[in-house]
Amino acid sequence: MAKLIDGKAISAQLKDELKEKVAQLSGMGKEITLAVIQVGADPASSVYVRNKKNACAYIGIESLSYELAEETSQEELLALIVRLNQNEKVNGILVQLPLPGHIDEDVIIKAIAPEKDVDGFHPQSVGAMSIGQKGFLSCTPAGVIELLKRSGIEIEGKECVVVGRSNIVGKPMAMLLLRENATVTVTHSRTKNLKEVTKRADILIAALGKPKFIKEDFVKEGAVVIDVGIHRQENGKLCGDVDFDNVADKVSAITPVPGGVGPMTIAMLMKNCVQSV
Repeated sequence: MAKLIDGKAISAQLKDELKEKVAQLSGMGKEITLAVIQVGADPASSVYVRNKKNACAYIGIESLSYELAEETSQEELLALIVRLNQNEKVNGILVQLPLPGHIDEDVIIKAIAPEKDVDGFHPQSVGAMSIGQKGFLSCTPAGVIELLKRSGIEIEGKECVVVGRSNIVGKPMAMLLLRENATVTVTHSRTKNLKEVTKRADILIAALGKPKFIKEDFVKEGAVVIDVGIHRQENGKLCGDVDFDNVADKVSAITPVPGGVGPMTIAMLMKNCVQSV
């Protein structure tokens, strides 16, 4: 059986380190405030927002919550972001995605001041990451790197395959792996002979958004598998992009769903908030 990479335990360790750092900053008179904006009442978004607030409370970060109605206009949301950009007490601004269809996510992301973009989605943040300059990192890919490092898994020189090319996970994941001196291949829905490519991977990262898509014949013996996906099945249970039961016996290490990458995303958001001071 593969080693289980425990995101809950590793994220708890990271949050404890951040809690200590926040206490030190507080002693120096520096307080941290995160503004969280949610438009509408999407159930999954509500869970994420609640988890973020709980993490803030644990670490000692003040959170301001803005729960806006589904019919809130783009202009109203932009006006709120402008006010928060100008508020010197607010260190970080997070707009929970997805947004209702009448609001352009791209416009909203670009409206957040780059120095308060703790999600790491602003083009300036992405650009800084791509050329190795200092800036906020996308939370989920940064969480994957942290998981690997704290699990003692060597990245340098390894062949890494990312399945998925989204702006939120796939593309930044590839860039962060390159930064760690991995050899990286990005695959996607148009990739030919996908199984042949994924079977080369020493580290396989699944972020394609299809439940249980990655089967045993996609992975090579002894590979490390990181599952970024999360889906609710008809029976109410959660699963990832990897068919865990089918793959686990073939690989050397694997993240479970839930309890793998998910907790790390919030821990890395907290890390970005602390870095914003």
